[in-house]
Amino acid sequence: MKREWVGGKNVQGGKVEKKRTKVKTPTTSFRLLPLVLSVRNIILGLTLHDMVTEMALNNSLTATQSIVDNRAATAMGALILSLVFLLGCPGNLFIIWSILARARKQNVTTLLILNLAIADGSLMALTPFFIIYLVLKNWVFGNMMCKVLFYLCLVNMYASIQLIMLMSLYRLLAVLWPQRVTLITGRKTVMLVLAVLWMLVVVASIPAMVFREARETINLTVCDSFHDKDSEVALQYMLELVLGFLIPYGVIVVSYICILRKIRQTKFRRRIRSEKLILAIVVTFCIFWLPYHVVNMVQVAWALWPKGSTKDMLHQIWSRSRAVTSSIAFMSSCANPVLYFFAGKSYIRREGLAFMARLFERTGVDSGATRKSRQNSRDNSRDKDKDAEIVMLQNKDQESVTNSSSNAKPVKNGK
Repeated sequence: MKREWVGGKNVQGGKVEKKRTKVKTPTTSFRLLPLVLSVRNIILGLTLHDMVTEMALNNSLTATQSIVDNRAATAMGALILSLVFLLGCPGNLFIIWSILARARKQNVTTLLILNLAIADGSLMALTPFFIIYLVLKNWVFGNMMCKVLFYLCLVNMYASIQLIMLMSLYRLLAVLWPQRVTLITGRKTVMLVLAVLWMLVVVASIPAMVFREARETINLTVCDSFHDKDSEVALQYMLELVLGFLIPYGVIVVSYICILRKIRQTKFRRRIRSEKLILAIVVTFCIFWLPYHVVNMVQVAWALWPKGSTKDMLHQIWSRSRAVTSSIAFMSSCANPVLYFFAGKSYIRREGLAFMARLFERTGVDSGATRKSRQNSRDNSRDKDKDAEIVMLQNKDQESVTNSSSNAKPVKNGK
């Protein structure tokens, strides 16, 4: 039978049959396409999440978590702050009371120590908030308190080191130019300098209030500095290093080098004792605050370092050390009363509760009194010399008169 194809149809004996065409079934790759797309979306989603998480890490989210999550660091920090509060708060209050109520006269040194005790005492009053923060590992005081408390901490830190710097400068003036120091360190001048100092530290501490925030993480709230840019990290902590450590300590070191050179040429035991006390204050402040600034520089290096194992190592160092070094820095505020106690223990039996005031009066070089006493002693010595000369002249005149009269009598009798 003859078959013919007409228009793609099979014609056989007048019957039309449809042409059979093979329908291809989907291959395995096409069957897996929806699964591949789903996996791709999941991977892209995870990658996006990782990018956001990494940005958050760079903005110190992980840093704040690790600061309060490190059990050893938080426990050690809470213990140190508790001891600091128990020693420093009553100690600084006693110093303030001694100067205001027991001091017979307030010289330049007592005014500087009074302001230093106020700064340290204010810092001690803030420690209970930080103890609670470390114990609970959660900031419960709100965002405003987070900003204000850390701002006040930085203000008192700046004030302490700047006041110690002023002490060193005053000692330098008193040792090198004792006769001219009154012209520079009068009471009005000192009060003006102190007012300017407090204004400067209040302004310099503003970055702490700007960057410090209380933010919620997964299970807790942290109070820490958050920066949108790495340059902001460098700005904040480099400012603290320069204004709170490098400049004042540079001035202090140069001052004491000059003072020690001058002391070697003199033999004033009281002055040497006072220099030892001020020098002890400077050394203890350096010991307690240096670790804090070192950790700050490690954090700056972490922020500016490119990604890699070194950056991760720097992050581990500063984040795990922050709580301990910050607590150690607080110890400088309670160390000064202890130093004053040991320096003035020889006055306790004689002066009683007023021993601290007597110590500061003996320690300070009261420029006005010393200069007046020196001037009076010089004037008295000069007056004594003049009186002696007058007496000698009078005696000589009397002797000459008696001699002349004795010579004239024989002549008269001869007549």
